[in-house]
Amino acid sequence: MEHVYSQNVPPQPSTLNPQPSTLNYKLSKLEAHLYEEVTNYVREEMNRADNIEGQRGNRVGFALTILQRRLASSPEAIYRSIQRRRERLEGRLLEEKNNRSNTSIRLDAPIDSDAPTDPEEVDNFYDEATAEEVETIEEEVIAQASAARTISELEAEIRTLVRLEKLAQEVRNSNTDKKWEELSKSFTKRRQCL
Repeated sequence: MEHVYSQNVPPQPSTLNPQPSTLNYKLSKLEAHLYEEVTNYVREEMNRADNIEGQRGNRVGFALTILQRRLASSPEAIYRSIQRRRERLEGRLLEEKNNRSNTSIRLDAPIDSDAPTDPEEVDNFYDEATAEEVETIEEEVIAQASAARTISELEAEIRTLVRLEKLAQEVRNSNTDKKWEELSKSFTKRRQCL
């Protein structure tokens, strides 16, 4: 089999076995603002989760870590994750309000999930689970886990999520994804070298 090269020039050895490298890029102002706001949300909720003992606190931390990772994925991924989280927490809020009239009563309901609860279990989970299992569990945890201890705190978290969802929607509607644009440019340059 014969290789056809761009401009009839064979590729250089460095292009046949490319070395991994970090692709640096600058986010758009809107993307940077979303990143900063979601990071602040995650930081604040993680601080609150640190005050929760046991598996619930660990699951809240796991959920927030997943949310932060989705932020690095794509505007669509973070938008959908925030949207689903808001919808699930609104559903939980409605259930809690129907069950009680006092908004200062503590919300200590366990999180119903097969998600790992300690760091070693998390590592094993990602090593052993299929991509579908990971996505399913991550979605369950993101949607359910909250550090809110009262209905009032849950309402405040939902207001924050509404604000973040609007910001994520703006980024999504701007059709700007700097990471993808820079990655695409990098692939195009590499192809041209071959």
